[in-house]
Amino acid sequence: MRKTAIVLAAALGCAAPAQDGPPTESPVPAWSSEMVWYQIFPERFRNGDPSNDPDRASLPDLERVPASWALTDWGSDWYARAEWEREMSDDFYRTVRTRRYGGDLQGVIDQMDYLQGLGVNGIYFNPLFWGRSEHKYDGNTYHHIDPYFGPDPEGDFALMETETSDPETWKMTAADSLFFVMVDAAHARGIRVIIDGVFNHTGREFFAFKDLYDNQQESPYKDWFTVLEWDDPATPENEFDWQGWWGHRPLPELTDTPDGTDLHPGPKAYVFDSTRRWMDPDGDGDPSDGVDGWRLDVVADVPNGFWADWNAHVRSINPEAYTVAELWEDAARTLEEGGFSASMNYYGFAFPVKGFLIDGQMPAADFAAALDARREAHPEDRAHAMQNLIDSHDTERVVSMIASARRQLPYAREDWEIWWDYDWGDKGTPAADPGYPIGAPTPTDRQIQRLVALFQMTYVGSPMVYYGTEAGMWAGDDPDDRQPMWWPDIEFDRLTHHPRGLEAPDAEIGFDTALHGFYREVIALRRSHPALQKGSMRFLSARDGAIAFVREADDEAVVVVINRSGEPSEITLEGASIPLNAGEGLYEVFSTDGAAGLAATDASVTITLPPLTGAAFIRTGTE
Repeated sequence: MRKTAIVLAAALGCAAPAQDGPPTESPVPAWSSEMVWYQIFPERFRNGDPSNDPDRASLPDLERVPASWALTDWGSDWYARAEWEREMSDDFYRTVRTRRYGGDLQGVIDQMDYLQGLGVNGIYFNPLFWGRSEHKYDGNTYHHIDPYFGPDPEGDFALMETETSDPETWKMTAADSLFFVMVDAAHARGIRVIIDGVFNHTGREFFAFKDLYDNQQESPYKDWFTVLEWDDPATPENEFDWQGWWGHRPLPELTDTPDGTDLHPGPKAYVFDSTRRWMDPDGDGDPSDGVDGWRLDVVADVPNGFWADWNAHVRSINPEAYTVAELWEDAARTLEEGGFSASMNYYGFAFPVKGFLIDGQMPAADFAAALDARREAHPEDRAHAMQNLIDSHDTERVVSMIASARRQLPYAREDWEIWWDYDWGDKGTPAADPGYPIGAPTPTDRQIQRLVALFQMTYVGSPMVYYGTEAGMWAGDDPDDRQPMWWPDIEFDRLTHHPRGLEAPDAEIGFDTALHGFYREVIALRRSHPALQKGSMRFLSARDGAIAFVREADDEAVVVVINRSGEPSEITLEGASIPLNAGEGLYEVFSTDGAAGLAATDASVTITLPPLTGAAFIRTGTE
């Protein structure tokens, strides 16, 4: 979950409390460099079981929701509005979050072969725990999967009614059980699973907050949250007030210790118990039937002392677990002190990629320098584990970033080390910018997207694909980036509406078979070459809108060249820089748009690239 501003954690320099269990030598599992992650927003991925579809009673703020509310058809035009939406508000963006499409765990299970066929070997799930929103960052529990993601919502809610923070009272719901069926199905295909941990704030129906709301100072959970004002029973109004996440009251914040170095012992113990539940569900000491790790929300908003203890607790359950922090700023210090494996690599990867490849504004030399500096701020194993994403549930979709960049004036800035110089997402929806492009990408936009994907799959770190990017989905920032997945077996309406009532492009919506095939090939490129998974990294050239770099491991070298400019590019590489031994040359193994030209002499190799193209070569012996 993205903040509207970025603030570094105040407690970064605090000493961490004693750790839970013996620390491992490194918090980075060896397998993490081999990963290609796929991010799933559960409510929008696939409806595999219509019998569990959410009903009106499942929604937040029911007093605002018309009685005519109904599930939204998966294939409908995203910007078309149902009668209940028009009854609710004239503003598209005041009703779209109240939609539900019925995505669930059965849908993920049904599409596990699709994920395996795409070539990904890791899934990151946005929150799966029970919450009333479509995004589930308002969790009402950390120890139960949302009942509407499972086969028996009514039965699950009945089981949950008598539970407390004591794990002895916890039961296994039908949704919980199906989740572990899904984990088993993924593991059987060599796919690892990590889930979202939102340990900074809860929803208002979180069991501890509900008890606090009802019982005020008599609640056993009165110290779990920051109470700003208690209710005065002598007055007719309810004065009860609390601290919400960034002032947002629907998300009550869990409180810290008085010195600000840790989470309060009450919620901390509950988080630790919940963590163990998902990592070793049967409690037998064998974590193979649990999740393989966690993605942690708004890490900078929780004291680093807590994270150091929590990460040690995680690795006392599974020493090979992977924990990835959501940090939009320089993450090096927090990762080290908090004991994380990696971060979502906005700062070290996505922001420079946006400046150079997407916006086409960052000079190639500055791009290479920024990547080198930000990568080298981490130990080598962590650099290979960083989750290299471009788009996510908190950004525009990548091809829409490319399309919207055409409308921006050139940057009037020179300090490429400051990520917010890239104007990241502030105007990335029709909600903020009525002129934002909502129509189909151009062929040029797709060319650039292929360059981005090639770089993502060949650079140091573990790439992550946001669901639907490989299927051709385009959209602005939240909430438009959370549309239902474009499946090839679902017929979609044409895009003929505009959220601001303006003239809309008449665009065809649906699964892009050609682009999907490209992503399969570029993912296979990464997974078939060890040098791209764990190899060293050196830029060979970075000038005039084009870059060349080499990844090396053992006896393998992969050379990647990318021309972001609108003109043909000729890149000459000294043979010794690759290096090429006697009798060796370069052999093209991948191209974004047709074969690149290649000419060699005894001392050098010259590669000619058309505009907006890229290619990968391996070092090979010549006859």
